[in-house]
Amino acid sequence: MLGLSAGGLALASLSGCLFVTDTSRMNVEVFQDEVAPVYYDPARVQPAATQPVPQKRELYQTQFHQTYGLPVSNPLHKALYGVISDEGHTLPAIPLDRVDSRYLRQEVSYQTTEAPGTIVVDTRARFLYLVQPGGKAIRYGVGLGRDGFAWSGRGVIEMKQKWPRWTPPGDMVERQPDLRTVSAERGGAVGGLNNPLGARALYIYQNGKDTLYRVHGTPDWQSVGKATSSGCVRMFNQDVIDLYDRVGAKAQIVVI
Repeated sequence: MLGLSAGGLALASLSGCLFVTDTSRMNVEVFQDEVAPVYYDPARVQPAATQPVPQKRELYQTQFHQTYGLPVSNPLHKALYGVISDEGHTLPAIPLDRVDSRYLRQEVSYQTTEAPGTIVVDTRARFLYLVQPGGKAIRYGVGLGRDGFAWSGRGVIEMKQKWPRWTPPGDMVERQPDLRTVSAERGGAVGGLNNPLGARALYIYQNGKDTLYRVHGTPDWQSVGKATSSGCVRMFNQDVIDLYDRVGAKAQIVVI
């Protein structure tokens, strides 16, 4: 018993040593010295008189980083512009590596006096904006042909069509006689993957009359963001489908 008591006292004495607080860790100067140079205290270390100019770092420029580093494109865009099955047609994916990312669909800040739901086509910048509440808009890239610059003003989306039939105007048929097979007299070209109007078309009227101005899709995805030889306002087929679903009946459209 005496031996156990002595051992218990010794253990208690040893245990007490293990719980002694190291007060040096509470000393601010000791802490600063131990973590230097990560920790910087301007009161103790004065900055150099001449500060170096920050250098721009070119990150992720090598082929290794392009392949294995951070993603070089928005993963959401791959979903938005992937293969789509629509109304019995299969739209191919848009090759994002060959498209200027400025013309891909995105939500942007957009200050305007136009009401939400209004379409604004900026022919100079080649953007189409669908105005949203709260100073926002969904922005789409567009391509413009000669006809796309021929009309400006305010109109109404009087009609929308899925996989529309294309009927080239008479003057176009005169310039391109090979289009006579799809002229108005022949009934036009049926909707499909190769139809110039693409997957959707929005028909613009002004004062109750057809302006012959269209917002439509296109199989020629390379024309988006560019000025082309003919056509009105061209969009990626994936984008014009999205716009078609968002635009309400009798939506206002402004072309500037």
